[in-house]
Amino acid sequence: MPQFETPDKEQIALLEVFDRLGLGQIQIVATPDQASAALNALASSTALGFDTESKPTFAKNELSTGPHIVQLSTAHKAWLFQLEDAACRQAVGQLLASPRIIKAGFGLGDDRKRIVHKLGVDLQGVLDLNTVFRDKGYRKDMGVRGAVAVVFNKRFIKSKKAATSNWAHPQLTEAQMIYAANDAYAAMRVFAALGLSSTQP
Repeated sequence: MPQFETPDKEQIALLEVFDRLGLGQIQIVATPDQASAALNALASSTALGFDTESKPTFAKNELSTGPHIVQLSTAHKAWLFQLEDAACRQAVGQLLASPRIIKAGFGLGDDRKRIVHKLGVDLQGVLDLNTVFRDKGYRKDMGVRGAVAVVFNKRFIKSKKAATSNWAHPQLTEAQMIYAANDAYAAMRVFAALGLSSTQP
């Protein structure tokens, strides 16, 4: 099998920017009513982009209490589930446990462990897109930035400040919402572009 190099930061920096979801395409899920509406909207999906966010830990031996956010996205809209509310945990747990819905994302090993611990559900239908690119001959883990560059020849913007922000805060900032939603959205777009719609994890 031929070996391919993942694009580096300098190569990616030269590309045009990948179109992202705006605030009008992002739904916060923080109440029982919002959880019910999100479940109704997503339960018939066959595939969703997937990621999680956790409040960072800085102290030595400090254990993470995350994830605090679970992101699920279609090709047009993203839902950000805040996990303080029991109904939100139950709704997103139901989606994550469904073997009928493929949840596609990048580097999902830690996400899987944390979700099992926090939500007590057995994740089904999860597809780590890094494994797809490894099967195609890419040696290093691709990640969302590299995948967007390879598949769309575009540059995916990620805010380091948002990445290390407090995801446990009940009121997310606009920057946090854009960051979290688009990680899941980009994964969904890559999944669809690779023609993986019928692929089972």
